Amino acid sequence: MSSRRDVLSFAILGVLGDGPQHGYELRKRLTTVLGPFRALSYGSLYPALKRMNATGLIEEESLTPATESTAPALSGRRARIVYAITAEGKEIFGEWANKPGPEAWEDEGFAAHLAFFSATEERTRLRILEGRRSRLEERVEALRESLTRGKERVDAYTLQLQQHGLEGAEREVRWLTELIDQEKVTQER
Repeated sequence: MSSRRDVLSFAILGVLGDGPQHGYELRKRLTTVLGPFRALSYGSLYPALKRMNATGLIEEESLTPATESTAPALSGRRARIVYAITAEGKEIFGEWANKPGPEAWEDEGFAAHLAFFSATEERTRLRILEGRRSRLEERVEALRESLTRGKERVDAYTLQLQQHGLEGAEREVRWLTELIDQEKVTQER
């Protein structure tokens, strides 16, 4: 799972692992899990749910208004669809959560893995964190070289943007080092 679509599917499985949810509730939880800066529209959520239902990773159940509450059913109200993870979906989620590798180190894949680290084995968490740190250290080095080479060729605003990117990457490397150290202490216990 390395595409944006695959990351969304993984996140859906992770959230549904906590219990069945309807679309609105699921979108809210996904926004919380993946962060408010990743826009998740219903236009991307519902096609993903349809694909996942078709492949047997999730299942849907229609709840009529009468089954949702004790109030009498109002004519004209549509049934609400509730989505639940299947046994196959749980298995696929467990495999994905515990698969370290390059897709787990990239920006989107890493954020999704980190959001569900509680479902990830300890040794795999450490490998993902170390892989992400290594990837960012490469990025830091490339940004430093770019800044050094480009000082004469770029305007002040582009230079500031590159400097901002470098500082952010360096900050994330420090943060990852702290997480790795904490993870190692936890694993020693």
